Amino acid sequence: MTKIKYIEFNGTEHLVDVPKGLSAMEGAIRYTIPGIAGDCGGACACATCHVYVEDGWMEKIPPMEELERDMLDFAFDVKENSRLSCQIKIDDDMEGLTLRTPARQY
Repeated sequence: MTKIKYIEFNGTEHLVDVPKGLSAMEGAIRYTIPGIAGDCGGACACATCHVYVEDGWMEKIPPMEELERDMLDFAFDVKENSRLSCQIKIDDDMEGLTLRTPARQY
């Protein structure tokens, strides 16, 4: 298990253990983290799992592929550190990964 911190838009923090191999979105859904809907179930087809990756982590997670970049066009308030949490697969090196949710998901 890998400890991942999810921070809601209002500042509420959730520190949860996410099994290796799941996506950050699946971890959020498993623990009912508010602000991450995952309407498409992780198929990179809806952008309702948009998150902001905290400083220092962008270089440590797998790079964004073109499909994810295209789907972020449908997300709310996209920033340099925006990612779709369905595309972040959890591994042992991600202990302490911190993800923030936007004000809303589309």
